[in-house]
Formats: sequence, structure tokens, C-alpha cells
Amino acid sequence: MLEKYIPEQRLFLRSDTETRFIRLSPTLQAGVLFGGAVLVGWTILATSVLLIDSIGSGSAREMALREQQLYEQRLNQLSRERDRRASEARQAQERFNVALTQVSKMQANLLASEDRRRELETGIEVIQKTLRGTMKDRDAAQQNSDRLMAELKQVTGATKTGAGQQRDAEATVDFLTAALARTSDQRDRMSVFAKTAEIKIDQMKSRAKLDRERNDRVFSQLEDALTVSLTPLDKMFRAAGLPTAKILDTVRRGYSGQGGPLTPVIKSSKGEVPDELSDRANNLLGRLDKLNLYRIAAEKAPFGIPIKSAFRYTSGFGPRWGRMHKGTDFAAGLNTPIYATADGIVTYAGWSSGYGKLVKIQHEFGIETRYAHQNKLYVKKGQRVSRGDRIGAMGTTGRSTGVHLHYEVRLGGKAVNPMTYIKAAKDVF
Repeated sequence: MLEKYIPEQRLFLRSDTETRFIRLSPTLQAGVLFGGAVLVGWTILATSVLLIDSIGSGSAREMALREQQLYEQRLNQLSRERDRRASEARQAQERFNVALTQVSKMQANLLASEDRRRELETGIEVIQKTLRGTMKDRDAAQQNSDRLMAELKQVTGATKTGAGQQRDAEATVDFLTAALARTSDQRDRMSVFAKTAEIKIDQMKSRAKLDRERNDRVFSQLEDALTVSLTPLDKMFRAAGLPTAKILDTVRRGYSGQGGPLTPVIKSSKGEVPDELSDRANNLLGRLDKLNLYRIAAEKAPFGIPIKSAFRYTSGFGPRWGRMHKGTDFAAGLNTPIYATADGIVTYAGWSSGYGKLVKIQHEFGIETRYAHQNKLYVKKGQRVSRGDRIGAMGTTGRSTGVHLHYEVRLGGKAVNPMTYIKAAKDVF
């Protein structure tokens, strides 16, 4: 059957001296044809596989690029939102400072008006006492004049003649009349002065009432502003699992220096029973102090993010490959800047086995942050850094599969999830 379809062929090779031929049997021809068909089929299959892989890899790259663009857009949006929140916080702080200055001025004016009112009340009391004394003297002089007139009528056989006695009595009466006239004039002046003082007192009371109403509005606005500022900070610390009372007490002890010739800021009640305005002012100043303590504490806790450029999360906190992954991985380009997430002191900067090039920063409240697999280090051991200071560049040193930053947060020596701090601060910073 094979010879019927593939007959035997002969290939002649001729030279100058002889002629030779090669016999191609049907079996050999069939083997060559089969091998060629297999080769052609394999070539077609391999080409198809390569084309499919190329198309699939192109789609994966496009998908990765789209995801990267989405991450970058989200990061830019978060960055703009953070800047807007920071700008609003600064504007609120400025408005608060202006309002506090106005409150201080109004308090000074109120205290001055209170002192003037008391001085006027004291002056009115003195005038009233003087007026009562003058009226008593006038009544006594009147009685004395009446008594003298009676004696003059009864006296007879005096050393003086009746005409002399009459002149003396008339002189005495004239003197008493002049004294009574002066006393009456003085009484009228004191009466006018008292009425003027009463009018001024009424005006001062009205002005004081307006000042109290204006102060009440200002205090209400300041109290609302403080509530809006304190609530997110308190939520941020509680969301991070930090004891707010203990942290504020620690900051207060660390910033307790006093001195200088200035008097305390707390409004004094001058030894009297504190009124409502004084209580509100003292309460407001106390909450302002708490806000300032929160601000200091927020700078000393790692609520920042170590990467400000475009990046993506590649591994989170928790079990991974049968072991505990004690941090969060941020992937970005080689030498991407790395920043400190809080104020602190560098306790280690160098090579550390699986961490590669590592930086450790000790913060307040027993918190430590670690930045691993860096390509370059820009800090040294013992150096003090602030939030936002550049401490290194991203790399792939140590046990690493690619360029990324391994970021850890440790509280009391125990690793905690860094995203707890980052998410807690997203509505504040």
C-alpha cells in the first residue's frame, strides 16, 4: 500500500567520471514526510502559544498600569484632602487666636468698667454721707437760730442797748441765712451730681449687659471651635489604642517649665466667688491647653506615613507564608524618599541581617518605628529627627524580593499594625 501511493524514487548524482544514484524507498520518503509534518505542526503550535502569551502579558501590563494610575489618583486625592484639612486647621487656629485676643481685650474692658462702677458707687456713698451731715448741720443751725431769736426776745437789761442787740440779732440771722443758702446750693449740686451718677451707672449697666451678651457669643463660638478641634484628635488617639489621659499627663510633665515676670494666663477672680464668665474663661483656657497638649503628642506619635510619592501596598500586617509579618510593605521605585513618621531619636542606623539597611527611631510613649530594606541611609545613631525629615531611600537590601519599604511600629517592644495609626490620622492630617 505504501509503494502504491509513494513509489520508490532514485536520486542520480553525476560527476565527470561516473554516475551514482541514491535509492529513496517508500518507507524513507514516508518518514521524511511525517517528520516534516510534525515539525510544521509543532512550529504552528509554538507560534500560537507565544502569540497567546504575548497578548495575555500585554493585557496584564495594561491592567497593572490602570491599577497604578488608579492608586496614584487616589493618593493625589488623599494628599489634596490632607492639605485641605491642614489648611482648615490652620485657619481655625488663626480664627481662634484672633477671637482669644478679642476676649482678652473685652475682659480687660469689662474689669475696667467694673472698677469704675465701684469707684462711682464709693463716691456716691461719700457724697450722700456728706450731704446727710450738711443737712444735719443746717437743721442744727436753724434750731440754734430759733433759740437765739427766742433769747433775744426774753433778754432785758443787757450791756448793749436794744438797738445794738437788734443789730447783733440781725447780723446773726444774716450769717445763718447765708450759711443756709450755701448749704442749700451745695445740697442742690450734690443732688444733680447724684442724678448724673445714677444715669452713668445705668448706662454702664447697659454697656456691661451688652458686653456680657457679646462675650457669651464669643465664648460660644470658641467653645464650638475647640469641640470641633478636640474631637478628631481624641478619636485619633483612641483609634490607635493609645491611653489619652496617660499620654496628656506625660506631655504635661515634659512641658512644665515656668518663669519670668508675667502673671498667669488663668483669669483671676480677685479673691471673690468666681462668676460664670470667669468659670467659662478658665474652662476655655483649660481646653485650649488640652488642645495644645494633643498637638504636641500628635507630633511625637507615628501618625504620619513614611512615603509621600506614588506607591502601592504589597503586604500587610499579619501571618504570611507560615510566619508573622510584623509590618506593612510599601512598594515604589528605587531610591524613593523615606520620611520619619514622628519626632524621635535614631537608635540604630545600619545593616541588620534580614532587614538589610535598617533605621530605628525611638519616639515618646514607648513607641518605636523601623524602616527596613533601604538602599541609602541619611541619618546616624543618636540623631534627633522630626516628622517629615528624610531618613533614607527605598531599596531591596536584606531578605527582599524587590524594591520596597518594610515599615514597623512597636509599642512597648511589641509589634502592632502600622495601618492602625495611619488610618486613625486620615481625618486629622
